[in-house]
Amino acid sequence: NSRIDLLLEDPARGRCYVEVKNATLGVGGGMTRFPDAVTARGTKHLRELMGEVQAGHRAVLVFCASRTDTRVVGPADDIDPVYGQTLRQAAAAGVELMAWRVAMDPLQAHVVDEVPVVL
Repeated sequence: NSRIDLLLEDPARGRCYVEVKNATLGVGGGMTRFPDAVTARGTKHLRELMGEVQAGHRAVLVFCASRTDTRVVGPADDIDPVYGQTLRQAAAAGVELMAWRVAMDPLQAHVVDEVPVVL
C-alpha cells in the first residue's frame, strides 16, 4: 500500500527493496539522528521492509545524512521511540541498514562516504 524508493532486480540475486531517508538532525559530536519528528509513515515503511525480508527478498534502509559533520547515524528515540524500536526490530529481522554522508549544493548531492549506523 505504499511506494518503495528503489526496486533493484537481478536475475541471479533477486529483488532488493530500498528505502531512503534524509537524516538532518545533528545533535553534536558528529551524531546525526532520524527522525526529527514522529513518523508513523516511516515506521510503516520499516514494517514493509521486514515483510519483504520475510518473503525472501533483500531489503535495505539507507540514511542520507545531509550534514557534512556527520560521523555516525542513529535513531532519535527521544523524538519517536516507536520508530527507534521498530528500526531495531527491522535490523534484527534482516533489513540491512546503511548510512551515507552527503554534501549538498544547489545543483546536486555528492556522496562523501559511508558512516556507521548505531542502534
